[in-house]
Amino acid sequence: MTVSTGIERTGFEAFAQLTSIETQPTDWPLASSVRHRVPVYDGEMVREAASSPSTRRALLAEWAMLLESGPGVFVIERALPDRAVLDEATRTFTEMIEAQHRSGASAGDHFAKPGANDRIWNAFEKHALADPDNFVRYFGSPVIALAAEAWLGPGYQMTTQVNCVNPGGAAQVAHRDFHLGFMSPAQAERFPSVAHRLSPSLTLQGAVAHCDMPVETGPTMYLPYSQMLHDGYVVFGQAEYQEVFASRYVQLPLLAGDAVFFNPALMHGAGHNRTIDVKRMANLLQVSSAFGRPMEVVDRDAVVLRVLPALRSAIAAGMDQWSVDAVVASIADGYAFPTNLDRDPPVNGLAPASHADLVRQAVAESWPEQRVNDALCAYRSRR
Repeated sequence: MTVSTGIERTGFEAFAQLTSIETQPTDWPLASSVRHRVPVYDGEMVREAASSPSTRRALLAEWAMLLESGPGVFVIERALPDRAVLDEATRTFTEMIEAQHRSGASAGDHFAKPGANDRIWNAFEKHALADPDNFVRYFGSPVIALAAEAWLGPGYQMTTQVNCVNPGGAAQVAHRDFHLGFMSPAQAERFPSVAHRLSPSLTLQGAVAHCDMPVETGPTMYLPYSQMLHDGYVVFGQAEYQEVFASRYVQLPLLAGDAVFFNPALMHGAGHNRTIDVKRMANLLQVSSAFGRPMEVVDRDAVVLRVLPALRSAIAAGMDQWSVDAVVASIADGYAFPTNLDRDPPVNGLAPASHADLVRQAVAESWPEQRVNDALCAYRSRR
């Protein structure tokens, strides 16, 4: 038996074939229509399904299959039908953006130049603290809850980031999302095939439109079926894949209150806002699986401070670099998220420095204990 620990290479031809699949309306019987290969659902039907056990089960199963092996994206019209609730949330978000402008803060961005868009990191918490009554009515939506449960099951964790693409804002580079999508191809390639299959199952991406979004405002571009490319996290940035995206992506005009949900492995990117007066605002929903956390809470700063002197002694005695890296990997958090992106923004890359990055630097540069302690405290305060 041959065991492979590397990434299963799917190949460009498979990508070209996958992304040319036509969506058959009969495959998605609960959808009200299919537009540009994307199933569209009626929000009122979804709300009724929430109280009907049999329809609820059928809808959850249909969405799960759609996200995994179907187009990978679906729209819910009138997901938030109460315009007063939506407009009140929009006013709250607009006030937050204006406050950021007055303070001179730069929110950064993942796939666009800082300043091209207006971002509100951790809009979920800020919304709750600023207007809890509106927050309750907004997130009391059974539509959002059903979409999250369809892909992640119960116990999920909700986070949101508001993205406002201003008039003239250029399109994003086509990309995949959190987790592996926020890594460079070289970083993603270090993870085995099982991680590439698992990563999309840990997150659901969504967005609620906070204004009408005709195509000229640049609603998000999607490439249906691209989530099924197994090695897509490594290859999506290559020119031939980007060219296929550019020739086959779809854009779905939305009305205020509509929502869209998609597999994080689906190639996508915000479109070019070609208007001169529309600030295209969406509340981006990033919902995480309940399973993405360790069994025990560990005070890793205490472990790092205690272990570093012994590690330095081992290095002085001839410990090889592989062993040093193994020790650092075991004592430090090697992942940059979750963080407070207001204080710890991804300005120079897709992700801020991780706890392990800091510890590796401390080891390589032989920082004294007080400097390590100060750096760890500063790291925690940013997060």
